[in-house]
Amino acid sequence: MGRAFEFRKGRKLKRWSAMSKAFTRIGKDIVMAVKAGGPDPDSNSRLRAIIQNAKAVNMPKDNVTRAIKKASDKDTSDYKEVLFEGYAPHGIAILVETATDNNNRTVANVRAAFNKCDGSMGTQGSVEFMFDHTCNFTINKEGLDVEELEFELIDFGAEEVFDDEEGIVIYAPFNSFGDLQKELESREIEILSSGFERIPQVMKTLNEEQKADVEKLLERLEEDEDVNSVFHNMEE
Repeated sequence: MGRAFEFRKGRKLKRWSAMSKAFTRIGKDIVMAVKAGGPDPDSNSRLRAIIQNAKAVNMPKDNVTRAIKKASDKDTSDYKEVLFEGYAPHGIAILVETATDNNNRTVANVRAAFNKCDGSMGTQGSVEFMFDHTCNFTINKEGLDVEELEFELIDFGAEEVFDDEEGIVIYAPFNSFGDLQKELESREIEILSSGFERIPQVMKTLNEEQKADVEKLLERLEEDEDVNSVFHNMEE
């Protein structure tokens, strides 16, 4: 198996945010998708993908409908995606993906987290190059052969395809998301969920005491409401 498989396995062993935060993130994603491409999922592929993710975390349909309606309101705050970079203790590279309607607040909170946990904020591009920006799909595996599917999807950007307990998982470069989504939909393959991740090119091994130092920063960042995802290059 490749790096994407090992990365996904490591993330599964890690704690995940509470369901309520998953709902909050999807709500923000809906706002950004609707403001960018309109409220109709049939003509807005990004919104269509987010609705699939909402189903994957059992977000009630009424919640999704209300979020779409609210996002269509001109008075609704718009969210911007902002990426922060820095280092945790012991030289661990950190990428923090946020969605915020108040950049000053988010900058202050992220900086405070780094400072209070002996980390340091970095400048734009200081650690991003250490990670591969990827997209992924989890699809219904019924009636599909993993090896055959991988061969067929190579032309659409697929780099790694493997069987998972949730379904068949496909990883590809970030900019292949649209082509893969379109191809899977044209084949009428059920997409269970999709997303974007940043996979470290090289992992760094720490001892247990050092890991605990890094975990303090990760936990503080993940608790912030503006933070969507935190990626790092520490071996899980």
